[in-house]
Amino acid sequence: MTIRVLIADDQGIVRAGLTTILNGQPGIEVVGQAADGREAVALARQLRPDVCLFDIRMPHLDGIEATRLVAGPDRADPIAVVVITTFDTDEYIYGALKAGARGFLLKGTEPDQLIRAVHAAVRGDALIDPAVTRRLLATFATNAPAEPPAQPIEALTEREEEVLRTVARGRTNAEIAAELHISTSTVKFHLAGLMTKLAARNRVELAMWAYETNRMR
Repeated sequence: MTIRVLIADDQGIVRAGLTTILNGQPGIEVVGQAADGREAVALARQLRPDVCLFDIRMPHLDGIEATRLVAGPDRADPIAVVVITTFDTDEYIYGALKAGARGFLLKGTEPDQLIRAVHAAVRGDALIDPAVTRRLLATFATNAPAEPPAQPIEALTEREEEVLRTVARGRTNAEIAAELHISTSTVKFHLAGLMTKLAARNRVELAMWAYETNRMR
C-alpha cells in the first residue's frame, strides 16, 4: 500500500527537497504540494492524503490553523499531520500540539528521520526525537496553558510518576530504563499506561502535562 503525502511549505526549495526524498522511497508518493496554508487545507480535503507535512509559518493561513482544520479534535475524519519547524523562530509549538499535530520534524532533519516520521504517522504513532522534546519544552514551558490541565482518568502510580518526569526531561526509552533500573519493555508498558490515563497521543503531550501540573518541581 502506497503512503500518500501532501507537503505544505512556502519555500519552494524546501518542498522540492522533501518531495525528492519521499518520492525516492518505495511505498511513498507525494501527491500534492501547497505554498500556503489555505491551499494546503483545500488540497488535503480534495486529495485525502495519508499524511500531511505542514510548515508552521505560511502565508494566508498558518500551519497551526491548517492543522486544526484537517486534524483537530473536532474533525470526524482527521488526517495525520506532521509539523515542520525551525525552532529558531517558531513560537507556537504548543498551539500546534493542541491543534492536533501528530509529530514534529526539524527542517534539515536527516532523510531517514523524515521517512520514519511518515511511517509513524500512518501507524497512528508520533515520531518526536527526545532532542526535539527538550527544545519544544523550552519553547512552551513559559506559556501558561489556556485552560486547566485535564485530570487523569485514574491516579498515576509512583512508578508512572517517575517515568513521567524522565519523559519530561527528554529522556529516550533506553535512558529511562537505565536511570530507573528497569527494562525498556517495562518503560514502554508504563508509557502506554500514562498515555491511556492522560488521554495523551505522544510523549510530548505527556511532557506538557508534567510541566502544566508542576510534576517537575
